[in-house]
Amino acid sequence: MPKIFKTLEKIRPLYDWTDKIIMFICKLLLIADIVITSMSVAGRYIEFIPDPAWSEQIVLTLMVYMAVLSATLAIRRGAHIRMTAFDPYLPKGFIKFLDVLADVAVLALGVVMLVYGIKVCNSPLARFGRYESIRSLSRVWMYLPIPVAGAGMIIFELEQIFRHIEAFYIKDEDKQEAKA
Repeated sequence: MPKIFKTLEKIRPLYDWTDKIIMFICKLLLIADIVITSMSVAGRYIEFIPDPAWSEQIVLTLMVYMAVLSATLAIRRGAHIRMTAFDPYLPKGFIKFLDVLADVAVLALGVVMLVYGIKVCNSPLARFGRYESIRSLSRVWMYLPIPVAGAGMIIFELEQIFRHIEAFYIKDEDKQEAKA
């Protein structure tokens, strides 16, 4: 069993790299949001600055991308919302079991988002639909965050599940060494 965890430990830099890339993309999206929103607001009051009709839809789309990508980062860091009010009163083993169960449920949600998100992106509504203010831009871009978030959730939830399983195994191994 330790060989599995050693092998998984070798791919941790890949997870770290993915985390950094997603964080960089979120930063770029935030900068784009700020620039487009500032230009739109300034364009309403300053005559020589254009106020593009497409700004609101693009800003909202970028915000959706930021939300789903940052949610995957929260999963990686264990910063997503959890109910912990009863943790002090429950056995630690049961809490670990519930953590694994919650991660499996989020993993299942990620699979559903990936599978059905791909179906939605391939639907006629997405492929042939257009943004109202940018007729050349397909609505696929509007629905693409769903499968992207699903893929990110799957990747980072697998890491979390392996960490929880490793915690079970390491604790059991430490108990056996103490008895010997």
